[in-house]
Amino acid sequence: MSLINENFLDLQESYLFSTIAKKVEKFTKENPDKKIIKLGIGDVTKPIVPACLEAMHKAVEEIGTKHGFKGYGPEQGYEFLRNVIVENDYQARGIDIDADEIFVSDGAKCDCGNIVDIFAQNNKVAITDPVYPVYLDTNVMSGRAGSFKDETQTYENIVYLPVTAKNDFKPELPKEKVDLIYLCFPNNPTGTVLDKEELKKWVDYAKENQAIILYDAAYEAFITQKDIPHSIYEIEGAKDVAIEFKSYSKTAGFTGVRCAYVVIPKNVNGYTKTGEKVSLNKLWKRRTSTKFNGVSYIVQKAAEATYSEEGKKQIKENINFYLRNAKIIKEGLEQAGFTVYGGVNSPYIWLKVPEGLTSWEFFDKLLEEVNIVGTPGSGFGPSGEGYFRLTAFGTKEDSIEAIERIKKGF
Repeated sequence: MSLINENFLDLQESYLFSTIAKKVEKFTKENPDKKIIKLGIGDVTKPIVPACLEAMHKAVEEIGTKHGFKGYGPEQGYEFLRNVIVENDYQARGIDIDADEIFVSDGAKCDCGNIVDIFAQNNKVAITDPVYPVYLDTNVMSGRAGSFKDETQTYENIVYLPVTAKNDFKPELPKEKVDLIYLCFPNNPTGTVLDKEELKKWVDYAKENQAIILYDAAYEAFITQKDIPHSIYEIEGAKDVAIEFKSYSKTAGFTGVRCAYVVIPKNVNGYTKTGEKVSLNKLWKRRTSTKFNGVSYIVQKAAEATYSEEGKKQIKENINFYLRNAKIIKEGLEQAGFTVYGGVNSPYIWLKVPEGLTSWEFFDKLLEEVNIVGTPGSGFGPSGEGYFRLTAFGTKEDSIEAIERIKKGF
């Protein structure tokens, strides 16, 4: 008899975005004449920039030659990419990171989910609430979450850190000791940020409690305010307690190309049951070499090109395009009478739903009455109830039309 991993049975019925897709598919079949504007899933719409395409074409031609062919590459990434990451993303900001502390992967979603492999099952996990579902679901799959409580819509062994307007979207330090802390800033889904002073509190907590911060910085390229850190390692002491995840998906439009990286400084340690220190960098390298054959050479050459002079310029233009969309949506919603957050340092706009409606009721109302798709806040956790997420990754025309529809419909 083949036994299953019964932790999967503790997952909620469906992944958030799968549920949305089914609802939209049903509505589309029933209303084929309706033009639906999708501002829900955070997928990009701008094509891959020319600098990256050129690098990919060259790489394709190269591997078609006898001397340029590439077989298995280094699992942690080619040196040419890791070196430019160090130079541009860290040294340029005064951060001392070594190339062997960088691990190139096929996506931050994969890294955030896979990182749990190197941690014991009995670690106490804290997540911000609302939260990107992958952080929670992968810990449910790994057996750390315990039973789901219908009355509170929470898991018994997870520590939830509310991030709402009541605390200015700044999570408070946990009242109980935790071992793993998930932080994402600029935040998905709220679009809000933390300054260095706020992040320092978390670094200090982690050092005092021998905890690890799992810091998702996938949206750092959208930061516009000068006092907001682009990396957790801008905070003193973070290299001792933090693992950082970064991605090319939203910055360079690689959602379909797939490339990201995780940073694990050699100073970051976990502990055995007897209290012996163990390098998490070493554990992750062992895990990576066992379970991963690396990102393709072609994709890594494209990622390298994002750091070229032309690549940076072209990508910045795309990011500014999405930020302009965010401004259109944010200001339009405010003119329509909504209370709105995010959209300044992030491509996400987080709004308060009208009184008397739940997040899912507002989703249905938007879809059925004005044919716009967004994401209900409750899908990101109990503290997301009463909120709703829209993304700026659509076209300018769709962003403008969506706002006009909402103004007329509400």
